[in-house]
Amino acid sequence: MERRKLGRQGLEVGALGLGCMGMSEFYGPSDEAGSLATLDRALELGVTLLDTADMYGPFTNEELLGRALRGRRERVVLATKFGNRRSLDGAFLGICGTPDYVRQACDASLRRLGVEVIDLYYQHRVDPAVPIEETVGAMAGLVKAGKVRFLGLSEAGAATIRRAHAVHPISALQTEYSLWTRDPEEGILPAVRELGIGFVAYSPLGRGFLSGRYRSAEDLAPTDWRRLNPRFQGDNLVRNLRLLERIEALAREKGLTAAQLALAWVLARGQDIVPIPGTRRRARLEENAAAAAAALTPADLARLDEAAPPGAASGTRYPEAGMKAVGL
Repeated sequence: MERRKLGRQGLEVGALGLGCMGMSEFYGPSDEAGSLATLDRALELGVTLLDTADMYGPFTNEELLGRALRGRRERVVLATKFGNRRSLDGAFLGICGTPDYVRQACDASLRRLGVEVIDLYYQHRVDPAVPIEETVGAMAGLVKAGKVRFLGLSEAGAATIRRAHAVHPISALQTEYSLWTRDPEEGILPAVRELGIGFVAYSPLGRGFLSGRYRSAEDLAPTDWRRLNPRFQGDNLVRNLRLLERIEALAREKGLTAAQLALAWVLARGQDIVPIPGTRRRARLEENAAAAAAALTPADLARLDEAAPPGAASGTRYPEAGMKAVGL
């Protein structure tokens, strides 16, 4: 698989990564054996960037990756995140970016992952009560201590990114980006490109919607978080299905699945962008990985821009409470 650089500090990964959140939570019942098999196959296919967070599970997703990586740590670029605090029973306790918490969270993640160093350590959400300079200062201390190699931010606004980067080089900014979430094109992508920061696109398949698998609430498990997502509900869903149909039609013309076309589009947006589609199934992983070899012409990209222009998706990408924590 093609390799891409994230930032200017030496971080290099496969062009397509793997988001691991859904292996433990949020998208219905988990399947540990299936997830481990998928992680095995990801490494075989040249996927090197594995993305997790302490809050996924909570905590169990990091433990899953720790088991999967025993004996082959050197083959993986391991990314995890801190900042979204949860209790053992899963309750959300708010966002925390205090220096003491940064250090505690890192040590806990290292234990769960069973590794000596985290390759890419993100602040999952910006804590509005703590100056970003203090949080990133503590993160920089982890680099100096040899516990972390590279630093990242997730869902931070352009001004915050600039302030953070002035304290310590930020190698990657992770934000939702896909054919139905093109918001980063307005301010985030120009800012990170000016600063030489790589861009990691999470949910590049619109939380699976752009795969075409989910056309009604009945297609989602009763415990699936997407049932609460405004884009999967009511009139928003009806309008978004029309968007999906346009993408599916273009995919058929190219001999691709809708998911492959959507991923190929993200990959074509720049050599500094690495999408991390999530799945716990080998077949979906293989389908997604094949997108790395799909070539889109300028005419293809123009037609996709027409079919899915910025703002085409109906509904916010998180419920109201979730939207308050992004772009800070």
